[in-house]
Amino acid sequence: MGKEVAGNGCTADDFARFRRRLGEETRHAHTAYFRGAFANDALVAGFELEAWLIGQDLLPVPRNVSFLARLDNPLVVPELSRFNVEINGTPQPLHGSALSRLESELVATWEQCQRVAAADESALLAIGTLPTLREEDLSLSNMSPARRYEVLNEQILRLRGGSPLSLNITGIDTLSTIHSDVMLEAATTSFQVHLQVPAGEAARAYNASLILAAPLVALAANSPFLFERALWHETRVPLFEQAVDCCDPGCPQHMRVTFGSGYLIADPTACFAENLASYAVLLPFEIAGPVESYAHLRLHNGTIWRWNRMLIGFDDRGQPHLRIEQRVMPAGPSIVDMIANAAFYYGTVLMLMRQPLAPEAQISFAQARENFYRAARYGLDAQLLWLGSQRVSAGELLEQQLLPLARAGLERLDLSTADVARYMEVIAGRLRSRRNGAAWQLAHHARHHDFARLTADYLDHQRHLMPVHEWPI
Repeated sequence: MGKEVAGNGCTADDFARFRRRLGEETRHAHTAYFRGAFANDALVAGFELEAWLIGQDLLPVPRNVSFLARLDNPLVVPELSRFNVEINGTPQPLHGSALSRLESELVATWEQCQRVAAADESALLAIGTLPTLREEDLSLSNMSPARRYEVLNEQILRLRGGSPLSLNITGIDTLSTIHSDVMLEAATTSFQVHLQVPAGEAARAYNASLILAAPLVALAANSPFLFERALWHETRVPLFEQAVDCCDPGCPQHMRVTFGSGYLIADPTACFAENLASYAVLLPFEIAGPVESYAHLRLHNGTIWRWNRMLIGFDDRGQPHLRIEQRVMPAGPSIVDMIANAAFYYGTVLMLMRQPLAPEAQISFAQARENFYRAARYGLDAQLLWLGSQRVSAGELLEQQLLPLARAGLERLDLSTADVARYMEVIAGRLRSRRNGAAWQLAHHARHHDFARLTADYLDHQRHLMPVHEWPI
């Protein structure tokens, strides 16, 4: 989805050719998995961070084209809107100082971005939803100039029969509005964490990631406001799900942004088979290359935004691998917070996926999904039903059970002792104070009632690279 597509047509023949190639690649991936063609290497970590370009008035500035040209860094690429960019991390095998290497590279890229932005009287901000964002900012005139985005908008509206998108969110306050295009999606920015896993463990890793999504979104929540209304602690969740609602004919249960339809049993390529069977093609562009490049499978998969998504990638030798993209975490609040969140995920998911009794045998998929939406709405105060049928708040679960599990997992990976101690202390401090990004924003607004000041103070604290539990209000 992130790569530009060639061609202009979206004819019936274009769709037919694409679906033919998609079917061939989906069947090939299934066969390749069972003959052992996918890598069974050790774990590899990576991330994508979406960020906002904002001006001195703290409003979004739609200048990513000129910004990226001046930056000239292949790790930083455009996003859907002209006021968003995406920063990528170089994948790191999960051992030794991998975590601090991820952080060091992100700090260096971030500081380069800030220098380039400052030359144009703007700044980069990592936050799930921007408190100063106005609905009028989300117009097609602010869409990044890429054919894939134009076609994505056209095809979603076609599937909707031309009807506008409705946004209805009930949280602390209530928001109801109608939008005529997909630019509502640009109101959300995330910190997407990748974990390449041995192919033989991919199904267990995916299931563990689904179960972990609820406590993880509670831990990392940083999106309480949209259009000056306090909604969910992680408003990105209902916002994104409604922003690209295709109303796929005959498949109302298969939303384009979704928690999913169930656990994987044994075959991780079942996700791709479901994509083929249940989701309309949005970007019908034929791509040159052999069936084993999975180009059409990967493009189609990029238009189905499961909160945990199975991906196919390739190593330097050209061997395919499977990796989990954990999409539940928002951007921000600080770089160290985000790397600590990633570390927590890596350590905990390792322990869950390798438990002798699989956690997916102890908690139903329906309950894991209910936990996720509770955690997105209520954050650390959410009441979750966990393994063993225990009802516990997300904060207590994280502090008493999952933080020790994460630490044990990181130690099992033979990561740097200093790194493990540093990042787990960031998580511990957040849990002791019960202050994640959403809690800080809500407390700041309750005191000052000023979204511009909230954004300015947030930007200042983020620039100082402090974890959010140390931020003053």
